[in-house]
Amino acid sequence: MTTNELIKQIQTKRSFLCIGLDVDLNKIPKYLLKKEDPIFEFNKAIIDATHHLCVAYKPNTAFYEAYGLKGWKSLEKTIKYLNSKYPEIFTIADAKRGDIGNTSTMYAKAFFEDLAFDSVTVAPYMGKDSVEPFLAFDNKHTIMLALTSNEGAFDFQTKKVDGKELYTQVLETSKTWKNANNLMYVVGATKAEYFAEIRKVIPDSFLLVPGVGAQGGNLQEVCKYGINNNVGLLINSSRGIIYASNQEDFAHAAALKAKAIQKEMDAILSK
Repeated sequence: MTTNELIKQIQTKRSFLCIGLDVDLNKIPKYLLKKEDPIFEFNKAIIDATHHLCVAYKPNTAFYEAYGLKGWKSLEKTIKYLNSKYPEIFTIADAKRGDIGNTSTMYAKAFFEDLAFDSVTVAPYMGKDSVEPFLAFDNKHTIMLALTSNEGAFDFQTKKVDGKELYTQVLETSKTWKNANNLMYVVGATKAEYFAEIRKVIPDSFLLVPGVGAQGGNLQEVCKYGINNNVGLLINSSRGIIYASNQEDFAHAAALKAKAIQKEMDAILSK
């Protein structure tokens, strides 16, 4: 998917919502556990109920890898279902990969070619040669960790090196890499006060923003400092939507939660 196609979808749906498909078998409705593939059945119901309210879905691969081969098959079925029935949706493999060049190339092939995701999250700690292999794929996007929403982000990301915060140096350096136009960035919603500075460095890039909802991030604050002319934000909500109910009405409850966020987004876009 091209960036322009993503922007068009945001304009059409009046939404920049991304829904995280982080499936925990301990939290889904009990009746689904009797199904042959409860993870896929849960995802399918959530997707069918919410696809018109969001522009992206983001399965965190850890929630599938934890169940071994069965979990990976569920992930494969989920992305195939999305690509066949809702091809306009932007798909994100939240895998946080990153290794030496030839290994990163294989990671990229796994998510871009075999599973056919539109994007994958990567960690930049190993530098250029660990990220550029992902950037080499046409019309695929590499979403690089920049400033994350977890408490431990302050251990390294905001430390000053030569008078400049490390995350800022990561952003600036990444702009020099080959095919950097294929980069997007992860910036946590709980760091809303940093968005203005981040936009000075990457004014036109899309930002994937986790942390709204269950983690305490504020949508209005994020948009105040982070939105650009093309919106440039994908606001992720996972637990707050998909676990709105653990009863048989779970998909409807998820749609109601997604609709509430979409309405708030529509109001922001109308300003």
